[in-house]
Amino acid sequence: MLKAVVKIGGKQFIVSEKETVLVDLLPEGTKQLELDALLVIDGDKTVVGKPTVKGVKVSAKVVEDLVKGEKIRVIRYKAKKRVHKENGHRQKYSKLEIVSIK
Repeated sequence: MLKAVVKIGGKQFIVSEKETVLVDLLPEGTKQLELDALLVIDGDKTVVGKPTVKGVKVSAKVVEDLVKGEKIRVIRYKAKKRVHKENGHRQKYSKLEIVSIK
């Protein structure tokens, strides 16, 4: 099975064909992505790029925009002062489907 490491939005992901990946929210209007592979794994053979592997492109399409992640609760508390504050946060993601690794 062919796998590749790609960099999307400052983070690295190990991807394979027909796989879906949640990445940080991409700019609006993005439908297709052509990504350079930093590393390619083909069975027992591994090719490391300097900085990218020449001749290898990973194509992906945006399946869904604005997917909300799980809610995170943030609590600030001061002992013995009767002070506390609670906030919540839900990160927004884009869902990508890896079409091919060529």
